[in-house]
Amino acid sequence: MTDITASDDNGLGAFERYLTVWVALAMIAGLVIGVIAPGLVEAVAGAEIASINLVVAVLIWAMVYPMMVNVDFGAVADVARQPRGLLITLTVNWLIKPFTMAALAVLFFDHVFAPWIAPEDAVEYIAGLILLGAAPCTAMVFVWSQLARGDATYTLVQVSVNDLIMVAAFAPIVAFLLGVTDIAVPWQTLLLATLLYVVLPLIAGLMTRRLLGSPEAIEAFSARIKPWSIIGLIATVAILFGLQGEVILNRPFVILLIAVPILIQSYAIFAIAYGAAFALKVPHRIAAPCAMIGTSNFFELAVAVAISLFGLNSGAALATVVGVLVEVPVMLSLVAFANRTRSRFPATHP
Repeated sequence: MTDITASDDNGLGAFERYLTVWVALAMIAGLVIGVIAPGLVEAVAGAEIASINLVVAVLIWAMVYPMMVNVDFGAVADVARQPRGLLITLTVNWLIKPFTMAALAVLFFDHVFAPWIAPEDAVEYIAGLILLGAAPCTAMVFVWSQLARGDATYTLVQVSVNDLIMVAAFAPIVAFLLGVTDIAVPWQTLLLATLLYVVLPLIAGLMTRRLLGSPEAIEAFSARIKPWSIIGLIATVAILFGLQGEVILNRPFVILLIAVPILIQSYAIFAIAYGAAFALKVPHRIAAPCAMIGTSNFFELAVAVAISLFGLNSGAALATVVGVLVEVPVMLSLVAFANRTRSRFPATHP
């Protein structure tokens, strides 16, 4: 039997090396299920609280939990002695990313794509992209960090600080960029997502560490459960594409147009953060996750706000959904790039 946790030189297991293939198959499977079993898709879509799909939440929880088992609270104090990765994350997420996404959205939908998009639709697509740009990732970054062999403890601190800032900064930034002053932040969505994706997996990971006791037992347990994180990712992709299958098949050209600025934004933000980390000699185990937090998006929050402001069938809601569909393939390519360039970064802080 093949050991799916066996690692190659880039830190990826034999199963993980072909992750792009499995994800592509999951996308196709999701689309097929959406067409041939619409009742099943509707049932999954109906399992929702505060715009968070509970089936997807369980799968994301399964993805995050293996990372949380590796969080060592005794090492949290070391973060204060290594502030550069955290500063890069916060600078990119809150001083750069929302504004570059808004600029790209306006450039493409008010100008480049203007011949093919009705002006009233363009306004909503721009709004949806702005919502994506102002909502950096909470949960999935733990998966990307694990695939890039990131520092679990430092990643947790980065995400936690980012979430605290998001509580205060998300609404004002979105209001400024949209020109709307009465943004109603869905606090239930924000708090529930933080509870499901950060707090509960963290408590479970801490309890697991205490039960296992020794570092050797923790490492062995982590190796055994790591494949389930990847399986959860693949299942999540299949469900997301199943839920959005009808939209993808009915409006493929619009989906492609919306994806263009998202792709440019994603790779540009990663390049800025990863390049800054390289210039500041941040160790790779911190540099990779700090670049991925801003590149990835808190799609539940963005979708929820888009629906509350513009409606379920609006162009804004569609744009946030496209962000979800684009994210996984983009992030997998960036994980692969980060793994290939690990040797260019220092192993520890100078």
